[in-house]
Amino acid sequence: MTDDTHRRPTIYDIADTAGVSHMTVSRYLRYNGDKTREKTRDEIKAAIAKLDYRPNLAARAMRTSRTGRLAILLPFGTAASSVHMLAGATEKARSAGYQVDAIILDGTTEDRSNRMLELAEAGLFEGLLALTYLASDRHEQIASRVPVVVGAEYDDEMRGIGDLADASPVADIIEQLAAQGHRTFLHVAGDPAHTTARSRETAFVETIARLGLKSAGVVGWDWSGEVARQAVLDVPSAASVTAIIAANDVLAAAAMRAAVERGWRVPEDVSVAGWDSSPVGEWLNPSLTTVAVDYEELGRRAMAGLLATIREEAPPTYSTPVGRVIWRGSTAPPAESTSG
Repeated sequence: MTDDTHRRPTIYDIADTAGVSHMTVSRYLRYNGDKTREKTRDEIKAAIAKLDYRPNLAARAMRTSRTGRLAILLPFGTAASSVHMLAGATEKARSAGYQVDAIILDGTTEDRSNRMLELAEAGLFEGLLALTYLASDRHEQIASRVPVVVGAEYDDEMRGIGDLADASPVADIIEQLAAQGHRTFLHVAGDPAHTTARSRETAFVETIARLGLKSAGVVGWDWSGEVARQAVLDVPSAASVTAIIAANDVLAAAAMRAAVERGWRVPEDVSVAGWDSSPVGEWLNPSLTTVAVDYEELGRRAMAGLLATIREEAPPTYSTPVGRVIWRGSTAPPAESTSG
């Protein structure tokens, strides 16, 4: 068992002791205090003396060397969105003068974190962008060797998290449909094991409550089209649903099929909206209202965060979501009444 009292102090320890950010300490060490204000310089110098800090010269040499290369790290999986995220991140990096290596890491979170530490110690990259979880006890070790940003958008099983789970467009859809006269909504949810499914359900429930609308319930809780179809068929006619919000386009297409089986016209009797902007949605009859996620922009934003860390700048902030609603023929103002 390791005795923590003998652990080598790090720049994070100096930062805590001096009451400054670790980026400020890093800048102090890199430029020998020349670019640090006098008061801050004295506080950091005192913290270094108090902690008896000795810099890791090999790691410092790696941090200050330039290789012109960055690494983007992804968990093993086949999410198509990851390809677009890589494209956006690579574009951003190249515009800043860097080359990018995409590295797929398999195994557990601990396995991947250990591999990332090996990459940090190799001195091949000026920065690491992790689009996957990083063990907290490894983050400090990696960051002390090379700038690293954990813009985790996927979990261990390539399920979307982070900005990928931003469900704010669900509120946009409900608000627009409510403005057109819709009052009773149904949500066809995805598998609750996925953050994206849970966040879309939460956005649905909260928006219905905020606008004083009526919910006919949350049904399905599966990514299966058949489950979604049956769930819509089982909705009581007395619910008088006029709008269905589905967690993805497959579920939305299944809901449209069930609506037709019930004798409901889409969109005259019931409006249907999905998520994912599946290419087939444009060719359904009627074409499907959906949410398109700009995965390349997600990649650009993640890389911008890494570049800011390398430059010891504050990371950029964004006010606009990466998802936007594409309005098509499956949504419209409600008719006078809904068929049973």
